[in-house]
Amino acid sequence: MRPWLILLLCATLAACATPPAKHADKRFFSDAAFEAPSERIRAGDVFALSPAMKHYLEREIADKLRTRGRQQGLIDALYAKGELRLEYDSAMTRNAAQAFHARSGNCLSLVIMTAAFAKDLGLPVHYQTVLTDELWARGGDIHFLVDHINLGLGRRLGEASAGARRQDLVTIDFLPQLEVQTARVRQLEEKTVVAMYMNNRAAESLARARLDDAYWWAREAVVQDPAFARAYNTLGVVYRRHGELALAEAAMRHALLSEPSNPQVVANLAQVLSDQGRTAEAAALKQQLAKLEAEPPFHFFDRGRDAMARGDYAAARDLFERELARAPYYHEFHYWLAIAYGKLGDAQQAGKHLALAMETSTTRGDHDLYAGKLDKLRGHSLQ
Repeated sequence: MRPWLILLLCATLAACATPPAKHADKRFFSDAAFEAPSERIRAGDVFALSPAMKHYLEREIADKLRTRGRQQGLIDALYAKGELRLEYDSAMTRNAAQAFHARSGNCLSLVIMTAAFAKDLGLPVHYQTVLTDELWARGGDIHFLVDHINLGLGRRLGEASAGARRQDLVTIDFLPQLEVQTARVRQLEEKTVVAMYMNNRAAESLARARLDDAYWWAREAVVQDPAFARAYNTLGVVYRRHGELALAEAAMRHALLSEPSNPQVVANLAQVLSDQGRTAEAAALKQQLAKLEAEPPFHFFDRGRDAMARGDYAAARDLFERELARAPYYHEFHYWLAIAYGKLGDAQQAGKHLALAMETSTTRGDHDLYAGKLDKLRGHSLQ
């Protein structure tokens, strides 16, 4: 069984079955086992405005804020065409200053940057998760659960019209391909958003095999919101990879107290028990996992890759189609379906899915890769 990790790029907070903790339990921490982080990890940096951001507010868009009002002026400045030209990029979760400097970020980064500006302008900010179908990605042997967050901006006190509080709230979303307009949402506290940011950075450090940094980011996620169960799962994965199996088990069991039906945590805990030689307990959890998730993420995709390897392109096409039915916005599925169609001699469908792979890609690197493949297809050499 592959190890699992929830990477909350834009995360959903599941309902808790146990009362939320008010303070982090230091028994879950093992500071002495890890080297100091390679960069400063501080909650105050998440929403902090850089000098460039302050200059942008006070000089570059000051007239727009006065004439359009602070709410609409900020929205126009940040997201109207021809202004900042922000780009969605999931390669890294950035804090507010980093996202502004790079002019890009994933949805959590862009939410944080927008909120930082809004808070400085005195605008009310509302954070919310969008309850869509689960979206998955993976890198190497790590699976990432990618949920979605957006925010609502209110008007400054004195600018809002009387009796129109709800109407004055404008929702800003950064993934237009998702059908979020009619989706259900759940409100989030700002401390949870900060914990999500820390948890993202922990997961990204894990993916780069930087265990010490991953520990300190995950630790801070727990400190910022001790009720955020998924941070304990990330902490448990860090401990497992560091060889601290007892601590890994403790962290994952704590996560299960709040999310007893979370298949990712069940899978992680089963792996830890197996590592300890507790095969009967691990087997029981694997049986529970099979009931929770008979066909895990990437199940049909991996079978499709196997079919491609043995030259059964029709079977591969059908399996990739089944995976896409569950995750229609994941670029890699479109890409491999395009290859299957190419092998079957259907250039039209291959081109269609390469274009969709390019459209749904979440990093500039992937976008450019698929664009190059599309050019090759037009030259009849898709590989």
